[in-house]
Amino acid sequence: MQGLPVLYSFRRCPYAMRARLALAYAGIACQLREVVLKDKPQALLDASPKATVPVLVLADGTVLEESLEIMLWALRQNDPDQWLSPTAGSLGEMQALIARHDSEFKPALDRCKYPSRYPQADAAAAAATAQAFLGALNQQLAATGYLFGRDPSLADMAIRPFVRQFAGIDEAAWQNHPWPHLQAWLLRLTDSALFEQVMEKYPAWHPDEAGVLFR
Repeated sequence: MQGLPVLYSFRRCPYAMRARLALAYAGIACQLREVVLKDKPQALLDASPKATVPVLVLADGTVLEESLEIMLWALRQNDPDQWLSPTAGSLGEMQALIARHDSEFKPALDRCKYPSRYPQADAAAAAATAQAFLGALNQQLAATGYLFGRDPSLADMAIRPFVRQFAGIDEAAWQNHPWPHLQAWLLRLTDSALFEQVMEKYPAWHPDEAGVLFR
């Protein structure tokens, strides 16, 4: 595996899922190093002092520290189904929706999923913010089943891992929400071979070992 990009990842992190989805879809082989977040390896800290996953270290030493940055890099190497060129809308519009997701929905999701971490937060307000965003996604999906046209795109793959996390907070409540298009959209991901591939379990990486081949 010498010469392959090195991906520092954590299986359950939705940001890391974003990166793995794009890398696997683009067919880019890399050396995956599964990180234990409570005991981050020095190699990760040396590559990226921010010490969050995902981090992709390219063969030339270039370090990509953000999940969306990794997705865009992978898709610009190979994008067979045109995730960057949706059948409706533009790359800029997709990036704007992802940015709104990351700045509005993700903080609300965290406060819904981990209330003990945010004891001063208004749980009802966080739930209302999250549900408003998801309701809007459901409406956007109504026409074609995907966020930007009739096929999956960058926006779908960047946002779905976080919607999956929300759905897992209370699965019965998730099924009872009036979001049929959103629920079907998420199911198409979780039932896919691509998702099964990127959610394979790997042992924690140790510095005296090689990573595992991920492709």
